Amino acid sequence: MEIQPLLDALLLARGPGGQEDEVRAIAQRALASCCEEVHCDNAGNLVGVIRAAAPADPATAIRVMAHLDEIAMIVKKVRPDGNLEVLALGGAQPISFGVCPVDILAERQVLPGVLSYGSMHNSGQSGAGRDVLSGAVQWKDVYVVTRMTPQALEQAGVRAGTRVVLSQHWRQPFKVQDCIAAHFLDDRAPLAAVVQCAQLLCQRRSELRQDVWFVLTTLEEESNAGAMYAASRLPGDTTIAVEVGPVLDEYATRLCADPIINTGDQKGYYSRSVVQALIAATRRAGYTPQPALLVDFASDASAVLSSGTDARAGCIAIPTENTHGFEMVLVEGISACAGSLLEYLLQPHAAVTPEE
Repeated sequence: MEIQPLLDALLLARGPGGQEDEVRAIAQRALASCCEEVHCDNAGNLVGVIRAAAPADPATAIRVMAHLDEIAMIVKKVRPDGNLEVLALGGAQPISFGVCPVDILAERQVLPGVLSYGSMHNSGQSGAGRDVLSGAVQWKDVYVVTRMTPQALEQAGVRAGTRVVLSQHWRQPFKVQDCIAAHFLDDRAPLAAVVQCAQLLCQRRSELRQDVWFVLTTLEEESNAGAMYAASRLPGDTTIAVEVGPVLDEYATRLCADPIINTGDQKGYYSRSVVQALIAATRRAGYTPQPALLVDFASDASAVLSSGTDARAGCIAIPTENTHGFEMVLVEGISACAGSLLEYLLQPHAAVTPEE
């Protein structure tokens, strides 16, 4: 499978939490080519299944999760001048976007706007001006310039709760040697890896001993609500999240193709047996695993594990520079993640010993 065309399409698609339709449509076409069944559940998750070669106990099924949504903004208030006050949707900070063009996803049309903090040419007389001059911009300092009246915005369907996303004008991927750089590689690169893994697994289905459910989730950046809904209803008691992993000295992670195997995050520690199996699978795939304890991090898998919805969980991640910013991943990092995940799904207990 050629990853680049799929990744490019995913990056251009807009997908704020609860409004991931554009991303879901692209992913659905891709999964339909390899899964036996694909459907959208009542929570908005896209769900596909590849069944074992022989009938298997549903309890042994494994769920693989990557999320559809991206960090974005949500309208708090329409000002009398037609500018919009916005807040973070997911784990975004003003520095995540900078001053940039945005798309306002109104009820009846998509409107252009510009994210603004105000001019740098200020004397610091106001609190917002001082924040801009110091570089410590907060959401209270941020607004979207629309050049429309409140009445025209209301007619277009802009209100409190309207999503605001980075404009498609600003979403084009940028090649940097062996890397792809773009906004929203979290979680578009993992989505591409999951689709590639599903296609590879379809070709090797005769070796598959348990059903595999591919769940592309909604609302991960905000609450993990999609994952919680799916995990409570689908068969199996093991979930693997496919994610981006931060490249930082504090985690001893490197920007390379070698997958990061997350051993724990802010919601708790991943299952030891699953971590070991993912490490072993990565080695079988020909890569050197990067085990890391990602303290300031969370995933769909850690959410379902910490809530008691699942018995076991793990997380494999693509090494990523500038997470929640203008992100960078190796092109090979996506296929390395897909290949390692494939090895795990074919031999999920390879590293498990009786005492574990």
